[in-house]
Amino acid sequence: MSLDDRYPALSDLREGARRRIPHFVWEYLDSATGEERTKARNRDRFDAIGLMPSVLHGEFTPDLSTTFLGQKMPLPFGISPIGMSGLIWPGAERMLAQAGKRLNIPYSLSTVATAMPEDIAPHLGEHGWFQMYPPRDEEIRQDMLDRARAAGFKTLVLTVDVPVASRRERQTRSGLTNPPKLTPRLLAQVATKPAWAAGIMRTGMPHMRMLDKYTDASAKGRSTTAHVGYLLRTSPDWSYIKWLRDAWDGPFIVKGVTRPTDAKKLEQIGVDAIWVSNHAGRQFDGAPATIDALPAIRKATALPLILDSGVESGLDILRALASGANFVMLGRAWHYALGALGEKGPDHLASVLAKDLEANMGQLGAETLAKLPKPFELRR
Repeated sequence: MSLDDRYPALSDLREGARRRIPHFVWEYLDSATGEERTKARNRDRFDAIGLMPSVLHGEFTPDLSTTFLGQKMPLPFGISPIGMSGLIWPGAERMLAQAGKRLNIPYSLSTVATAMPEDIAPHLGEHGWFQMYPPRDEEIRQDMLDRARAAGFKTLVLTVDVPVASRRERQTRSGLTNPPKLTPRLLAQVATKPAWAAGIMRTGMPHMRMLDKYTDASAKGRSTTAHVGYLLRTSPDWSYIKWLRDAWDGPFIVKGVTRPTDAKKLEQIGVDAIWVSNHAGRQFDGAPATIDALPAIRKATALPLILDSGVESGLDILRALASGANFVMLGRAWHYALGALGEKGPDHLASVLAKDLEANMGQLGAETLAKLPKPFELRR
């Protein structure tokens, strides 16, 4: 059987990952916070968006390309940053950076990844994005920017929706701590997942390597869902945004925006794009679905908009673009693909999403992404 036969949809990759990675790792990847209502709301609200089919357009091949921040890309989606990617699948950051390069789409490296910018530099393509959690210390902040720039990252992403550690109760119940410690309970789970275990033996137990330079990783007193990065972080304000805008000479994106008033002020300060996100439900369980927040933000600003949170298919990508997004990013999805298929996973996921885009654009009679119909509310 081919990969297309075995894994025709993201749901198949998700199930494949669940089978192949230890339970505590699965809980880290798949969980949200609280009762996970925001995570569910993200999905439910996507399902409520309809796009009217159109017929009698004759034969055509849909064009999936788009232009974002002045750069032509063959696909309208990219790879979101996820902290501790290398815990989810050993070597994840390298594999995803290489996939971004092959596919010519953005790859975002997290500040709290298990690989440093210097590690990823040889594998980075034209669309390297560095995602920063906001360090309090100005010297550390500047050093991180210098390291990211020297490694070849051209776009800076500041995440602003993590002012404090979230609870993530499923993760806590799983026994996972930061940094990870393999207790007898967790070792029993590892023993049943040989591919993951073999990878960890090659790479070593993952930790947030970029932060080694700045902190004592043995610092005590953190919750199980917080980590050493919280010792460095601050909750940024508007002056922080201005400082970064002046300090970074490339495209600057602010991630974690759901209010139109914030979007309008960010445009005035001079950011280059806004990332509409609720952290996939991992931070606050009372947040609006990003697809619901998007239209009002689109009305409030002329800046390019990225959307994430709840995206599971090519149809979802079209729903987001039709609702006002200029680009879409996925995070969990790429890691489901890695968990299911290892290094083959990212290319297969990109193929699944592209084929779904083409099939649905055919139903809509949309030869290009610019010709998508206006969305409407589906009635149940």
